[in-house]
Amino acid sequence: MNKVVMYASVSVDGFIADEKDQPGPLFDWLLSGDVPLDESGVLKVSQTSYDYTRPYWDQLGATIAGRHVFDLTDGWDGTPPGGVDHVVVVTHRGRPDGWDPEGPFHFVDGVEAAVAEAKELAGDRTVEVAAGDVGGQVLAAGLVDEVRMDVIPVVFGSGKRYFGSVNAQHLLEDPDVAIQGNRVLHLRFPVRR
Repeated sequence: MNKVVMYASVSVDGFIADEKDQPGPLFDWLLSGDVPLDESGVLKVSQTSYDYTRPYWDQLGATIAGRHVFDLTDGWDGTPPGGVDHVVVVTHRGRPDGWDPEGPFHFVDGVEAAVAEAKELAGDRTVEVAAGDVGGQVLAAGLVDEVRMDVIPVVFGSGKRYFGSVNAQHLLEDPDVAIQGNRVLHLRFPVRR
């Protein structure tokens, strides 16, 4: 059975981007080491970060993201990020013109439908939900099993919040992983049920 994981790199004060949707130094840890994280050779992390991140990436079957992120990235130029097989995009506007309905991008209305679609596409692999507004909505709906954060030593002061506009308390279990890499602290919290 697959699990649903909310994930992003995040500032110490809880932001995944600044007010202009820029991540600033949040991804610097992906360039701070000497161990290639993927086949491109561009992403290089510490051995510690590799040992934590690579097995997680290898488990991913589908990613859920909002239409805002899809538009900001220009749909990742038609190739799902990080080698993921499928991306489920939560949108009220439907599929953009020109997108192949048989391709790896799936456009759905609502987070419950997105999680159901992503679970089906992922099979027994992990479903990742991008943190932010959509991730916060999935958490609020009680559909997140685990929260992963790559905490970066920077304070933004304002910007796009990791949990979006969640306005209710949600308890997490104690972290079952806390690993220090170069310029990053990897944390993993099971969601309390």
